[in-house]
Amino acid sequence: MAKAKNGKREALVRDGALNPHPESVRDRLFAGNPFFDPADLVQVRYEMVRRHEVDGQAISEVAANFGVSRPTVYKAQAALAAAGLAGLLPGQRGPKGGHKLSDEMLVFDADLRTRNPDITMAERLAAIEEQFGVKIHRRSLERALARKKK
Repeated sequence: MAKAKNGKREALVRDGALNPHPESVRDRLFAGNPFFDPADLVQVRYEMVRRHEVDGQAISEVAANFGVSRPTVYKAQAALAAAGLAGLLPGQRGPKGGHKLSDEMLVFDADLRTRNPDITMAERLAAIEEQFGVKIHRRSLERALARKKK
């Protein structure tokens, strides 16, 4: 049984679904039933929403029993309604893409390369900085161009 628990834990870590604070889950289902795993973030979020919508528990009580804030319960409720169980999976943290490079800058760079095929990356970056007043890292431009090709 310990091997199965470790396998599940490894899968939760791999999928980004490991609850970072399983010790804060105090709901009665998670206390004595081996099926309910406080380390499984998707299961915890689903049960939070179910406790409120099916069992009629107040949001504040649900939040206290699951060791989260009320806004977290509302967020899980909205995510489940919008996308089903997949909505309960944690999303990507941090920036979702380049925030400095605009489409206008990429068009400007493409125009530079069209007019002067021998232009170096350093010259392109300097021209972008001069034109737009934004300093761009070489890798940021390369990644943006690679995304655009896809």
